[in-house]
Amino acid sequence: MNSPILNTQSRSHSISINTVLKNTYILLGMTLAFSALTATLSTMMQIGPTASLVLMLVGFGLLFVVSKTANSSKGLFWVFMFTGVMGASLGNMLNNYLAMENGTALIMQALGSTALIFFALSAYVLTSRKDFSFMGGFLMAGMIAVIIAMVANIFLQIPLMQVVISSVVVLIMSGFILFDTSRIINGGETNYIRATVSLYLNLFNMFIHLLALLNILDD
Repeated sequence: MNSPILNTQSRSHSISINTVLKNTYILLGMTLAFSALTATLSTMMQIGPTASLVLMLVGFGLLFVVSKTANSSKGLFWVFMFTGVMGASLGNMLNNYLAMENGTALIMQALGSTALIFFALSAYVLTSRKDFSFMGGFLMAGMIAVIIAMVANIFLQIPLMQVVISSVVVLIMSGFILFDTSRIINGGETNYIRATVSLYLNLFNMFIHLLALLNILDD
């Protein structure tokens, strides 16, 4: 016979996980909307590459602040600051695409593809309840390899290498969506602010590289 105490603890644990999952998706939706707003504003302001780079660096600095304040109410303020700055850092890149004849279509395709991949992978994890924690080491090793390849290609400027890099990044970010969502539903991540930031970065990087990939393939 099951113990009433164990049943109560199990229900309490399940409710806690569902709460984290719900709060994560709500906050993720809000931060993505805010990021889209700041990206639109920076595009309208015609910010240059230097400003975009500075904003990106500021964003990575804010990432540490978010991590430090994730367990307090201040974390909500800083997560919006972080995602807002990261969105604004896309202004110059988006303007470069918008200057192309089919730039708007490429951006919309990248946005749609990112959303479709995210919803499909999230739905798979939520319905299957599989544990993808085993992927963590492989994904981190893959990211390190990709970063090295990206730095190398700054000097080599090989178009085919850029296709490979962007394709691999999309695959790695897909893996991270499985990994991060799995951590939430299996109790590995109990802080919805940190969970939101992880999923946001997955989507941010996926969008950028899907856009680059679509542009290269279109050319």
